[in-house]
Amino acid sequence: MADQDCLFCKIVAEEIAADIIYESDDAIAFRDINPQAPTHVLIIPRRHIATINDLQPGDESIVGNLHIAAKQIAAVEGLTDEGYRLVMNCNEAAGQTVFHLHLHLLGGRIMNWPPG
Repeated sequence: MADQDCLFCKIVAEEIAADIIYESDDAIAFRDINPQAPTHVLIIPRRHIATINDLQPGDESIVGNLHIAAKQIAAVEGLTDEGYRLVMNCNEAAGQTVFHLHLHLLGGRIMNWPPG
């Protein structure tokens, strides 16, 4: 189910253009328009889920599929040997700005810890 006001749902519905680099039955991935690393990809489920807090029992495969997609994208992007970071924020205080579950794939530079 899509949310008519959700930016990412509009990308899934092809109402808004994005630099899509991966698609499956369950997920799509596109380059972030405000990248925080040389490689910054957002991986989203096709189904609208606002936050991690909205995940339900039975949604395990959705989260798992996002991570499998990240692994595949990291390989294509040449990040597997040097490393990459996966981040999923939950709500505004954690940095979530679009309320559609998404996994950030960041790579191509040294990732400091703590992240901020």
